[in-house]
Amino acid sequence: MTHAALLVLADGRFPAGGHAHSGGAEAAVKAGRISCAADLEDFCRGRLHTAGLVAGALAAAAALGLDPRELDAAADARTPSPALRLAARRLGRQLLRAARASWPCPELDGIARSFPKGAHQPVVLGLAARAAGLGPAEAAYCALYESVSGPATATVRLLSLDPFDATGVLARLAPELDAVARTAVDAAGRAAAEGLQALPAASGPLLEIMAEAHASWPARLFAS
Repeated sequence: MTHAALLVLADGRFPAGGHAHSGGAEAAVKAGRISCAADLEDFCRGRLHTAGLVAGALAAAAALGLDPRELDAAADARTPSPALRLAARRLGRQLLRAARASWPCPELDGIARSFPKGAHQPVVLGLAARAAGLGPAEAAYCALYESVSGPATATVRLLSLDPFDATGVLARLAPELDAVARTAVDAAGRAAAEGLQALPAASGPLLEIMAEAHASWPARLFAS
């Protein structure tokens, strides 16, 4: 039962809005930083150890039951780019709609009332995992997988990259994803005991800069 819920939550067909976002890949492709599978692997590795780690730890902390309002503020503090904060809240709002339809519970209803414009997506993801009967490790894995699978899928569309090559990138990153997931869950456990300052604040400055540039484009394929 729990494993089935994890598959539903991690499924790319779950209507959480992620298909409309490239995780920075669109801007990286335009800048020439991604032009082949090797570039995509480097890009995804960078996201995994920065934005992915932060998202994984926030999701794990939310699944542990830490205060979602405090976690949302922590997510804001770890997201300098206004464009990325806006994207995270839009994704959180869409994910919350899907989660409430899938696993109705008072906690998710309360988040919808508290954050009418949407909470940060990793926080909502952790709460959705909790509502689905999943734990912090599963929440972290969902967040981390999304941090690399989104750019990989977007690059297939942006460059007509061979889907087999994109899938190979994700497979090669799997051992690193396992390690980062353990780090994220450990950090969430420390945050529960020591306070939210124990959560990672890994930075990807170029992702933030490119997000601001991307938001100003008059025409783009992806929302972020």
